[in-house]
Amino acid sequence: MAKKKATEDQFNELHNLVTNEFLSRIKSGEASTADLKAACDWLAKNDISGVAYEGNPLDKLANVMPKVDPELVQRRVYGKVYD
Repeated sequence: MAKKKATEDQFNELHNLVTNEFLSRIKSGEASTADLKAACDWLAKNDISGVAYEGNPLDKLANVMPKVDPELVQRRVYGKVYD
């Protein structure tokens, strides 16, 4: 017996359910680290990106992330800066 492939409507429904599940977990505060990672992966796999503009959540996240000095990292790892 041949197996039937999923229809476009079924894929769309699954996509909607997965997206809504991520939203629900994150909004409720119940999302685990794994849930957040999976949601980020889901966004990336669906070619979704964001733009940080002054005051939006992505900008606020970017502002709390530590700044990394690549030359300092190279000096600490290799003892000098390589070009």
